[in-house]
Amino acid sequence: MKKLMLLAAFAVFGLTSVTAQNFSAGITAGLPVGDFGDFYTFNVGLDLNYMWEVSDSFEAGVASGFNQSFGDEQSFTFLGTTVTSDVEDFQYIPLAAAGRFNASDDFQVGADLGYAIAVGDGDGGFYYRPMVGYNVAENTQITVSYRGISVDGGSFSTVNAGVNFGF
Repeated sequence: MKKLMLLAAFAVFGLTSVTAQNFSAGITAGLPVGDFGDFYTFNVGLDLNYMWEVSDSFEAGVASGFNQSFGDEQSFTFLGTTVTSDVEDFQYIPLAAAGRFNASDDFQVGADLGYAIAVGDGDGGFYYRPMVGYNVAENTQITVSYRGISVDGGSFSTVNAGVNFGF
């Protein structure tokens, strides 16, 4: 946990020293779906982005953050005996390339592609995140996204909503 906090501190303090208008941070909440959706209750995350303007309508950059999905309690009954177990939380740090297309002054679509590094005992995998965003203020954006991690034996996916703040 100390290593994770140190990594997060370096990421936040390192990125805040760069040009302010290109950096954004946000929080998300979501629901696990798909292959592992029955084993987790909900997801929370921190998003960090640094973008460069490529043209008037397109930005490219890097994305990272931290996400945690909370494990659910599972019960199985076999021959009249019920066994209950807790699923461990799944935590990961995405490291991705990011692209954003500004469809209008207020509406944005984009995607992140990269690798999700599992924190703890889980496996990492190919990370993808299509998203849409709507600017509600000059430096505030409401986002909706789908996050997926392709791993051996399936994929771990969440549907998320959040808010992003530009600095």
